Amino acid sequence: MRTAICERLGIEFPLFAFSHCRDVVAAVTNAGGFGVLGAIAYSPDELDTELTWMDGQVGGKPYGVDVLVPGKIDASALDHRAHLLDYIPDRHRDFVTHLMGKYAVTAPSKPMTAVADELGRRVTAAGATGLIDVALKHPIGLIASALGPPPPEMVAAAREAGVPVAALVGTVEHALRQVRAGADLIVAQGSEAGGHTGEISTMVLVPQVVDAVAPVPVLAAGGIASGRQMAAAMALGAQGVWCGSVWLTTEEAETAPAVKRKLLAASSLDTVRSRSRTGKPARQLRSAWTEEWDCGQESPGPLGMPLQLLLSEGAMARIGAAAEKGEPGAVELVNYFVGQVVGQLDQVKPARQVVYDMISEFGEAVERLARLSE
Repeated sequence: MRTAICERLGIEFPLFAFSHCRDVVAAVTNAGGFGVLGAIAYSPDELDTELTWMDGQVGGKPYGVDVLVPGKIDASALDHRAHLLDYIPDRHRDFVTHLMGKYAVTAPSKPMTAVADELGRRVTAAGATGLIDVALKHPIGLIASALGPPPPEMVAAAREAGVPVAALVGTVEHALRQVRAGADLIVAQGSEAGGHTGEISTMVLVPQVVDAVAPVPVLAAGGIASGRQMAAAMALGAQGVWCGSVWLTTEEAETAPAVKRKLLAASSLDTVRSRSRTGKPARQLRSAWTEEWDCGQESPGPLGMPLQLLLSEGAMARIGAAAEKGEPGAVELVNYFVGQVVGQLDQVKPARQVVYDMISEFGEAVERLARLSE
């Protein structure tokens, strides 16, 4: 399978795999696809370590790095005079304490003060650019910017290094804005995708974006975990696909066992777009956590990004630990970002096998369509 984006990036299949797990990224890259590592999970030093490991695993094959650059964030993240945790209101802290009691979560809390400021500021332009500076010291093949337009300094650094910039979008207007900001590749992500999404479905969004930004290449994202769905995306005009959820149940994924079990048992109705994890609408597994924050009478409502991100990450560390011990209340609360395609994820496979199965089914789908015109 060869598309223009395959030729440009030097890959065998136009199958892009977003993951926070380096093992998944390396496995997909080595199988002929293009792995993209989510950098927000790491500090600059940690990212350097992860990418050094990647360099040793992929033998010169191209891979990418994704950063989070929201267009709007809580202004406190830009204030370097105080700790970010100081901006979290007592009523939000009290609500988390209430949830831990209500669901009998026994795992102790761990202070986040030492890492909270650095974690929260990773989602600012300065923080994301710092991660990119680290990434560009490695032979990466792509930089991806999620949520907002890539900062000019990021684009300039990528241009100087000869690395193309991709940007995730949920509307035509966002796509045009990203192209004006210097994006070389647009990822049109429908609302059914996991993580931060807009409200327009993939089937509707992709052809609109393809027409609007031509000749800039477009990848389709959202609801894609099989070769048939990949073929549909290509029929809409995409030059490839960007997948995230499908890797969460692979053998290599670092998905916590309690979460993986919930993912494997979930249907496509078991996800929800909620601000309860990051402060911005993000599709995730529906759980007691999302229900309490979004519908609970005592909920103070989610904070903005990055404050809600810090609050939820601290709480989820406790919840996850308790869920692994089998505590029923923690199992009810625990969740993770995943798209509606979770209903198709019913078995654990190696990431390499997922790639090969998707490409094989893609070929079968294309052949079936070709027979219709004979």
